Amino acid sequence: MADPEFEVRPSVQIGDTADVRLHRGLTVLRSEGVNPVVTVEFSAEGRGIFCGIREVKALLQRVLPEASRDAWALEEGDTVSAGEVALRVTAPYGTLALYETAICGTLSHCTGWATASHECVTAAGGIPVISTGARYVHPGVAGVMDYAATVGGCVSCSTPIGSKLAGTTPASSISPDVVLIFGDSLRAMQAFDRHLPQEVSRVAPVNVMKDEAEEAIALARSLRLRLRGVVLDAMRTHDEVSPHMVKEVRARLDQAGFSHVEIFVSGELGSSQLRAFVESGAPVTAFEVGGYISCAPPIGFRADIHEVDGRPMARRGQIPGVTENSRLVELI
Repeated sequence: MADPEFEVRPSVQIGDTADVRLHRGLTVLRSEGVNPVVTVEFSAEGRGIFCGIREVKALLQRVLPEASRDAWALEEGDTVSAGEVALRVTAPYGTLALYETAICGTLSHCTGWATASHECVTAAGGIPVISTGARYVHPGVAGVMDYAATVGGCVSCSTPIGSKLAGTTPASSISPDVVLIFGDSLRAMQAFDRHLPQEVSRVAPVNVMKDEAEEAIALARSLRLRLRGVVLDAMRTHDEVSPHMVKEVRARLDQAGFSHVEIFVSGELGSSQLRAFVESGAPVTAFEVGGYISCAPPIGFRADIHEVDGRPMARRGQIPGVTENSRLVELI
């Protein structure tokens, strides 16, 4: 699979996102004419689904001299353990130093997002999970977050940029705001059906203004086989979207002759809620998960020098020399 085209922002490339201590240390070394080749190991501070290495690869290819660089890493989506070396880079210190902060931050956040996604996918027990948490993060990282969610196992995501990075098609329904503007879900979806290409799935929110089963049946009668599914969104109703509600809507759709209409469940869902739906046997087609993934805490990474000009070297409390990890594969 080809690497996604991650953007290396100018602010990262020139070091504006680096800790100032790195700038000051580099100034001292350059002033003294010191620039050894170092081996830096990036290790995880917790267990999770390793993610972000393809974005880090794009950065390293941009900033490290091709004639004097070597990098080995775990693969995107591998399980990483606490204390495990996940990335090892050998390069002149002056070319690598300013990117320690960006590399650690990228791996930390992406691994946190991918790990939370994996938790949801595992809890869903084979029912597809879609990432819809972009509204909880800064727009500058929304696409990366969605990409990380797919690394963790989500089948798709809600943002076009995240879908492009992940190589998927963005998935979601029409905005409930459009339903409110039209004053009726049926009129809103009829307009959607008139103006959107047929390859865009007709999936409708059904508990914005009226009873969900009533709206679902009315939509199915109008759009017939063109209606792929309906969304029960816990954020759009005062009532909790429960397994029983899903079963009721499914039964009423089936009784009305619309067994082809799928049911998506959205809202403030996490692994425990997904597990409850699965254990109850609720006929959910897919789950849309937001903040549980996008607000997941980062899994920290730290960077440590282990060799200087080929000589074993490490700070106090660590073992000097390269830490062996047979799981690492060549990155660049």
